[in-house]
Amino acid sequence: MKKDNLYIITGGPGVGKTTLIDELAKNNFQVVQEDARKIIKQQHSVSGEGLPWKNKDLYAELMFNASVRSYDEVNVEASMPIFFDRGILDSICYMKMENIPISKKKNEILKKYAYNKKVFILPPWEEIYKTDDERKQSWDEAQATFTRMKETYSEYGYKVIEVPKINARERVDFLLNEISR
Repeated sequence: MKKDNLYIITGGPGVGKTTLIDELAKNNFQVVQEDARKIIKQQHSVSGEGLPWKNKDLYAELMFNASVRSYDEVNVEASMPIFFDRGILDSICYMKMENIPISKKKNEILKKYAYNKKVFILPPWEEIYKTDDERKQSWDEAQATFTRMKETYSEYGYKVIEVPKINARERVDFLLNEISR
């Protein structure tokens, strides 16, 4: 299975990932939207417990499974880059941050579901950070998430590339330049 064209865009909350993903989509790249927000919206709509401020274990499980499904749904044989707004390892990072045990089975799944070794991380950007109904983390939590994401992806053998704080169009150019190296 070809995986060199699957790229993760990650980082803490409120750093412009969705804006960057949307800009990539406007430029005709295949993108995969973030699963975490979808889960939160879905759980809200059914008064579910799988929310990060209610049942962290259930939320982590839902996030992990949704990320695997999102991976399965892309055409990994495509030759063009495919960009993911967060990857499966983001749910592992969340689990580590919340002290939720990571099963041997999950680690085995991670070996099967690999991405390009270049992972793009967006740093905390206080000027654009804001909370909303699905994003309740404080600024300090957002900064801590960034640090843990870098550590988690590095621990699993990925090369973490920090994307500069520039506008979305320039960020697309940055990504494409890094990919072509």
